[in-house]
Amino acid sequence: MSSSENTTGFGPLNGIKVLELGTLIAGPFCSRMLAEFGASVIKIEAPEQGDPLRQWRVLKDGTSLWWSVQARNKQSLTLNMKDPQAQEIARQLALDADIIIENYRPGVLEKWQLGFEQLQAINPALIMVRLSGYGQTGPLSGLPGFGAIGESMGGLRYVSGHPDRPPVRVGISIGDSLAALHGVIGAMMALRHRDVTGGRWNGKAGAECVAGVGQMVDVALYESVFNVMESLVPEYDYAGVKRERTGGALPGIVPSNTYTCADNENIVIAGNGDAIFKRLMQAIERDDLANDPALAKNDGRVPRTAEIDAAIQDWCSTKNISEALAILNQADVPVGKIYSVADMLSDPHFLARRMFEQHHFNDGTPVKLPAISPKMSVTPGKTNWLGPELGQHNHAILRGLGYTEEQIAELRAHKII
Repeated sequence: MSSSENTTGFGPLNGIKVLELGTLIAGPFCSRMLAEFGASVIKIEAPEQGDPLRQWRVLKDGTSLWWSVQARNKQSLTLNMKDPQAQEIARQLALDADIIIENYRPGVLEKWQLGFEQLQAINPALIMVRLSGYGQTGPLSGLPGFGAIGESMGGLRYVSGHPDRPPVRVGISIGDSLAALHGVIGAMMALRHRDVTGGRWNGKAGAECVAGVGQMVDVALYESVFNVMESLVPEYDYAGVKRERTGGALPGIVPSNTYTCADNENIVIAGNGDAIFKRLMQAIERDDLANDPALAKNDGRVPRTAEIDAAIQDWCSTKNISEALAILNQADVPVGKIYSVADMLSDPHFLARRMFEQHHFNDGTPVKLPAISPKMSVTPGKTNWLGPELGQHNHAILRGLGYTEEQIAELRAHKII
């Protein structure tokens, strides 16, 4: 399930070798971004079934459409990691890797002699990004942790939803994605530090060893969520304010909420800047509120949130969404409709920004993928091929490690690959 491969070097990470020892979302998303910007990524998968994400959500010919995005530009090598011979192959790849990305439960890699300290002893410049539910230390470190648990422990679930109902989840696996982004940031900072302290390991030992300083990047899912929770901690510690669920509103920043138009379409209006608030009130013909000195600053508006929201909702109820957008855009008020994927695919701005890529599966079926972000003026990312077939690169990778045809056949016969 991949388009034709083009392994020509490209991007700012061209020449960087990444070994992915992970499944599902956080680790693979982290290495996906590195692959999109030129890193050579070898993804280790279990023989026969592969990464479970291959069977998640909507499938084509038995393989997830998500897979085509999550594994683009990666090479697939199947290894039964419980077998010592497979562990040795992974160790050989680690010898030549710049970055290892893994999201096993803490302690698993150590049992296989593939832990950070064990690998750094043979590759001093190695960078290992370790993504887990609770981090590599602490009383909970040995427990399994998924993104949903990280979102809950990190504080996001508690503040999501309406005050009179149980907490809700964001409609995507945001905890895993936030962890992945922290992993990418950590990897790039570690790579920078390695390069300024000596660069890539030259493969030699002892006095001939030339290598920068590698390090471990310890990413916990709950901490990645916690890191984006704004002023949650000082508000509670200093002022005793515990942030609660507030529906579509942004608490303490007024007005910023979701409103319903006459055609039953929802619209988001963020009129919380002082000058913006005045323009908003004038646009909805509420000069009394626009000119009220008590509402000139945000701290004066907060106690009157309900009154302000009601005024905006009353106005929205008289306009369809296109009318409301036109009036508020003309008034230079931040406003937007809530997009579905169907809206995105036909939106002029998405199209002008080239936010979709057209590709084809092996059978010629066309498919759109999200384009690569962020956009870089000199070294943009690129999709060379879609998510690979399971074990598609077994032969090429093993031959590159010096394995003979007979040895590869034997590994296959014993279900090691």
